[in-house]
Amino acid sequence: MVRNKEMHHASIVEAATKEFLKYGFKDASMRRIAANSGLCVSGLYRHFAGKKEMFSALVEPARQGLMDLYRREEADQKIAIVAEGIAGWENGGDAQLAMKYIYDHLDAFRLIVCKSQGTKYESFLHDLAMLEEEATLSFMAFLKDRGERINDFREKELHLLVTTNVNAIFQAVEHGFSREDAMHYAKTLDVFFSKAWEGFFGY
Repeated sequence: MVRNKEMHHASIVEAATKEFLKYGFKDASMRRIAANSGLCVSGLYRHFAGKKEMFSALVEPARQGLMDLYRREEADQKIAIVAEGIAGWENGGDAQLAMKYIYDHLDAFRLIVCKSQGTKYESFLHDLAMLEEEATLSFMAFLKDRGERINDFREKELHLLVTTNVNAIFQAVEHGFSREDAMHYAKTLDVFFSKAWEGFFGY
């Protein structure tokens, strides 16, 4: 019985992923998902409370994982600076790190970025940019507290620059890049933005 439930759940996840990728959240049909997973509609509700909960189950683990990755990277940078001083700050490689994670969970991020209208995930890029902005401000304050000189800046300009940086990464998803092309693009982004951020910070 447990095995059958697990098999049904796996078939629902597969059918739901295909349905949401094809039609988007708003136009996805629970009836089609049920038919394509070999169940009746009522059977779906034994696994998910509704369409929103189903969509969330498909994307939330990947979304949370990326948020955690950003937080760990900030913490690691601070640890390196405490240990080695400003020379320990490795500015560059963030886009490649993020892109690898994104392409390890590509269907989830295709759903979030391209197919989430009508769900709480449609603000994902804005939310991620806000997290990155908070992390950048925290990092700059951390450097100042350690006696490092940081260029003066306008926070509203920082917001736009961080938003641009985050959106640039997900352009690979929106444009359907292969993993190989996406990783090459991420390397290009790291070269492009690392010099820009060094100039913005004043290093």
